Amino acid sequence: MLAGVLQAAAYALWLAAPGLPGFAAGLVVWGVGGALVSGAFEALLHDGLTAAGAGDQFGRVYGWVNAVDLLVQVPTALVAAALFACGGYAAVGWASIATCLAGSLLAASFPEAPRSADDDGPGWWPTLRAGVGEAAGCPAVRAAVVLVVLLGGVDAVEEYFPLLARDWGVPEPLNPLAVLGIPVAGAAGAALGGRAASWPPRAVAAALATAGAGLAAAALAAVPVGLAAVATGYALYRLVLVVSETRLQEAITGPARATVTSVAGVGVELAALAVFAGYAVGGLALLAAAVLVLAAVLPRLVRA
Repeated sequence: MLAGVLQAAAYALWLAAPGLPGFAAGLVVWGVGGALVSGAFEALLHDGLTAAGAGDQFGRVYGWVNAVDLLVQVPTALVAAALFACGGYAAVGWASIATCLAGSLLAASFPEAPRSADDDGPGWWPTLRAGVGEAAGCPAVRAAVVLVVLLGGVDAVEEYFPLLARDWGVPEPLNPLAVLGIPVAGAAGAALGGRAASWPPRAVAAALATAGAGLAAAALAAVPVGLAAVATGYALYRLVLVVSETRLQEAITGPARATVTSVAGVGVELAALAVFAGYAVGGLALLAAAVLVLAAVLPRLVRA
């Protein structure tokens, strides 16, 4: 709930002070909001499903949540364009504030699984210590965290899809339409991720290797039709990402589920910085090679 309020506050700062100091302050507030939701959502979903006797459905539900998260980019992009045309930056900003606050109100209506007396008020430091300790000290959880970090960082490539389309010869006016199919394909892959959670490790690795091969082929061709290969690779990648995050939730057994998941989230952010640096050096081809290497080591991480 508080994360949505802070994200709304970030937009308000950007509207009130649209210069470098205001944007920097807004990003700090946005980051704090992101830190609050990191891990908390997955823990709430997992514990809620478990309390309802549907703990084995986490992968399926989480996959659909990811699919909706990707699909919503399509209508929101259209709405944002219309708002900007009508009211400029301010209209988009105020609509964003309203959306964040509405999300907080919706979060307030979510039920939370009942807690035992032992779960009440453990304190932030014991919780942090327990979560970091499980993430680093339990072999199965540690391997699952490493896998989520490495896979999650790869998603930073989505920042470059419009640039790829431009560099491969897609005219600027057609660029948004040309890349529209990539998040839609990713949504399809994420929606199927819950089913794939029961696949053996080698099958999951094969899906990721196919994704890497598709990205490599697209990078070598460097033509507009290569965006179809990127979309296919992104769909398989999102499928594997849902599998890895589901395996992490299955591996966690301690009392600090949200903290363990948040540790993985911090790692994902750091891995994303590495992806940005790698893309600057070797572009999509280097990233595709990294995905293929990750596919080769995936079975060992899953079985750890």
